[in-house]
Amino acid sequence: MTCKECGTKITHEEYEASYDVIGVALCEKHLKLIKRIILNNNTPLEAIQLFYALKERGAQPMLEWWDGNKSVDIAFSRVKLNIEIDTEYDLITHEQALKDLEESMHSFKNGFTTIRIPHLTVKYYLDDTVENILGIISSLKANIKVI
Repeated sequence: MTCKECGTKITHEEYEASYDVIGVALCEKHLKLIKRIILNNNTPLEAIQLFYALKERGAQPMLEWWDGNKSVDIAFSRVKLNIEIDTEYDLITHEQALKDLEESMHSFKNGFTTIRIPHLTVKYYLDDTVENILGIISSLKANIKVI
């Protein structure tokens, strides 16, 4: 077993400690770092799992990227794509829906596309979610004008 972040070999204890907590195999050093990111940004576990699944497929995501207004769960700055993981979409109020729409509008005004993914989609359909995101990235790359 190896750490998904640095590729170093990890012990069975390290694997269990990280996989039980976040669902990703990480060494002790990177598990501490991810725990700090989760604590500081209230990052959903599904965002961490999606981040590493995307990296594993060759994408270059950024975790908790600052967009100028707030921290975005996952971002692909090269194609101007922001991904937010919705953990409480079943409890959404009209105020939150309007706030989310306004944030998306500001993001769009700055040239970024924001997509919101329900956490259950990542939890139960991770491979399909990754495949669809890679398709979105591919489409966005095709639309980038060469300067």
